[in-house]
Amino acid sequence: MNMEYKRTHKKFTLDRYRKSFGNSLAGINYALKYEQNMIVIFCAGLLCVFAGLLLEISKFEWVTIIIMIGLVAATELINTAIEAVVDLATTKEHPFAKIAKDSSSAAVLVFAMVAFITGLIIFLPKILELI
Repeated sequence: MNMEYKRTHKKFTLDRYRKSFGNSLAGINYALKYEQNMIVIFCAGLLCVFAGLLLEISKFEWVTIIIMIGLVAATELINTAIEAVVDLATTKEHPFAKIAKDSSSAAVLVFAMVAFITGLIIFLPKILELI
């Protein structure tokens, strides 16, 4: 076996998975501490969970809500990573850096709008029934 193969194909160990999981949690922790949008996403997610419990939404609606929360949060994490890499690559204002940052931010906005509309479709009829 050549050395290149050994370098690119790492051995599977529980320790590697534990470290990888720890790094993932560190990324979430960073976003919750320093990205204000992540706090908004977290709070909106909690609000949806509480609303789902109070309004007794169906299993399908739960799955939909959980997927929406996950997609918006994951997209925000990707946006954070892209912004960090762009900031690492250049300290100067550059049109390509702006495109990268604006586009990744727009992706979060698109998912957030889709999640909001999905929330309206699920929750609004149930809220109107209570009125």
